[in-house]
Formats: sequence, C-alpha cells, structure tokens
Amino acid sequence: MTTTGRIQTLRASERPATAWLNGGGVTREVAGFPAGAGLDGFEWRVSLADVATAGPFSPFPGIDRVITLVEGPGMVLTVDGAEHRIDTPYRPFAFLGDATTDCHLLAGPVVDFNVMTRRGKVTAEVTIVTSAPTSADVPPGGSVLAVCLAGSATIDVPSDTSGDTSGDTSGDASGDTAGTAAVTNLARYDAALLARPGPFRLQPDGITAVITFRPTA
Repeated sequence: MTTTGRIQTLRASERPATAWLNGGGVTREVAGFPAGAGLDGFEWRVSLADVATAGPFSPFPGIDRVITLVEGPGMVLTVDGAEHRIDTPYRPFAFLGDATTDCHLLAGPVVDFNVMTRRGKVTAEVTIVTSAPTSADVPPGGSVLAVCLAGSATIDVPSDTSGDTSGDTSGDASGDTAGTAAVTNLARYDAALLARPGPFRLQPDGITAVITFRPTA
C-alpha cells in the first residue's frame, strides 16, 4: 500500500486470498470500511472472487450487493427464484444480499467483482469507465474507490485540493507534477482509494470501475 496526498494505492500483488468454507472459490478483499472490519461490521466492502464451482451464495442480511463479471464465460444467478444471466463482462448487476441466491456457471470458472454496502448506512454507485478521461469528485463525507479491471489507469489529484502531500511516494506513485499534487498508476486489479473530499481525474487505458460511496445520513 502506498499513500500519496489524497490517494491510497492498493496493489493486487499485496492482496491475500481467502478460501470459501464450501471450497467453491476464493475471495480477495480490495478494500473495506471501517478498515479491518469483519463481515458483521463493515459499512462497505469491495472484493474480487474466483468462482470455481456452482452453488449457493452466502446470505448477507441488510446488505445491498452489486456484482460484475470480469473474467470467464459467465453465470446464471437465481435470486429469490428469478433467473438472471450474467454473461456480459463489465455490466454491473444489483441485488439484495438478503435474497436466496444460487449460482450456476455457464461453462467454467469465472472472476467476479463485488461491491457490498450496509443498507441504511451507505450507498454505492458503480460506474464502468472505458477509454475516455473522466473528472469527478469525492463527495463530502464519502469516498471513491477506483479499481482497474482491464489494462491500466492513471489517477491524479489537482494540486490546489490535495492538502498534505508528504505521504510515501515509493513504488510507481509519483510526487508533484505541474498542476498536480499526486499521481498513481494502476495495473490490472490494482485500486486507488480517495477518502477526502475534492476533485480527481481518471485516465483509463482499458476498463476501470469507479465506486462512489455516500453516507445515507
């Protein structure tokens, strides 16, 4: 993990895999809030999962979920008896964690991208950004997580809103540039967390998921 100004960079290479109890796959947590919270205590949680076999999803009462296919031929989710075919990459699908959900793989393993938020605490807007540069803002009281799902991406923060830029600038996150207080470069599955209000710029060279978290109260 590298912190430069308002950007906290979370490298995929530093992310441990946790095996599912049923042996059907593994999950790698990208980020969560509060940091270090378990499954019963998070307000939001983002992860990537390698799904090897079909089977039921674990229930998450009080949790809203968004799942996005990243790799593989896809799956069919049966959510409270209704079938939903998830076979188009990078198309988010929202459903309730309370629902009885079963997964059928279409033709082999998949990798999916998961966003979970605790209902009544926080909401999440999942936007898939492709090749066009994007300018956006971290909302007051909220945060933004950008996860590179394919290719690479660059995120920079304007110098007049960054505040303290004395953080660690090791690795491939660079320090000051003209008009910019902090820059970070993301490879596939790397992520950048911005938790302080203010603008930022994203230049994807591939596909990046941008998740904007807002408190509900």
